[in-house]
Amino acid sequence: MLRTMVTATNTLNQLQQQIDNISNNLANSNTAGYKAKEAQFSELLYQQYNNDKLDQAQRQSPAGIRYGVGAKLGQIQTNHAQGSLQSTNRDLDLAFNKEKQYFNILMPNGADGTNLVYSRQGNFYVSPVEDGLVMLVNGDGYAVADSTGNPILFPEGFENFTLTDEGILGVNYPTGETITAELGITELQKPQAMEHISNTYIGIPENFAGLREDILIDLLGPARTEIGLQNGALEQSNVDISKEMTDLITAQRSYQFQSRAITLADQMLGLINGIR
Repeated sequence: MLRTMVTATNTLNQLQQQIDNISNNLANSNTAGYKAKEAQFSELLYQQYNNDKLDQAQRQSPAGIRYGVGAKLGQIQTNHAQGSLQSTNRDLDLAFNKEKQYFNILMPNGADGTNLVYSRQGNFYVSPVEDGLVMLVNGDGYAVADSTGNPILFPEGFENFTLTDEGILGVNYPTGETITAELGITELQKPQAMEHISNTYIGIPENFAGLREDILIDLLGPARTEIGLQNGALEQSNVDISKEMTDLITAQRSYQFQSRAITLADQMLGLINGIR
């Protein structure tokens, strides 16, 4: 009975992580650029119990039994499939129409430092900085990086924005002047190697820092013709709500089954202890 309780407890802990992952997907179903996370289970080691090998010819039951110790959440993978595009007719709403291409975002790290992270969330805004300049930022207020890895700054008083097929943002002024900025865009070669940071942000794990060129490429020079980007639209999340609800019901039923197993084992222990 103790082993039954341990097995059920192991599985309960892992099921709770799956439920948390499903809840996170559902909570971000309306977040632009969000990619669903999919949990995959793997079985833990089995222990083999063999029966008496005598009289195998007459035995009708199996020669042994394999006793498991529960299930474990093997990995949580990101689904990088393209989400649907929603038209917004807003100059600074940008959306990719190709998979595995990401904006370069400068996420604050400490008092003065920043980390280069990647996101497909393309609802951008402008934020004043100093000396009449404004900075291009995303919905969380993080600076959008250009192709050199620096924040995109330009004078205030602009009129509208335009975007070329090569991912060059044009800032137009009433005087007829236009300032251009080359958006920093990266294409993932091995998305499974990326680390989920938070919400729509991913990054390269510290232990993979030396393998950056094998994991992703910066779309620069002639490679910018491969960019698939349009303005006036946002990419919606690729969360399939019906699938997530089905997985949630299945996980809840499994959770109830494991909880019931612990209750039954406890009752059996109580009966054994009560024997005089």
